[in-house]
Amino acid sequence: MRVREAKPGDEYVIMKLIHGLAAYEKASEEVKNNPESLAKDLFESKLCEAIVLEEDESIIGFALYYTSYSTWRGPCLYLEDLYVVPEKRGQNAGKLLFDQVVAICKKRKFRRMDWQVLDWNEPAIEFYKKVNATLDSEWINGRLFFDYD
Repeated sequence: MRVREAKPGDEYVIMKLIHGLAAYEKASEEVKNNPESLAKDLFESKLCEAIVLEEDESIIGFALYYTSYSTWRGPCLYLEDLYVVPEKRGQNAGKLLFDQVVAICKKRKFRRMDWQVLDWNEPAIEFYKKVNATLDSEWINGRLFFDYD
């Protein structure tokens, strides 16, 4: 298994993995993105970045992240999604992706890395505990949705 930066053409497989993640999170109907928009955001406007995990030249996982900003800390990295196909879980695949995102964060000298995990996702929670992450139950997430046709 090897981690590399996403490149044009990967958006189709990444989008397929995004649909897999949405199904896992019981939210398939919430995916509104498409490969063309994802490619534009990743490779043209660079709103976000992604790394992929390959095995035998097939993409088996991805992590998508972007720069956020803390008024207290300055630039931060926000890990939007990390996903590995079910058959490759438990083989260190998720850790390879996570460790690479941490390395990117440190290389950029960001002072914080954030992400969310669903309260029922015990495997992910246990993974984050193993890497000594702070899992904060104090903050309540706020969100607005806008659908444009």
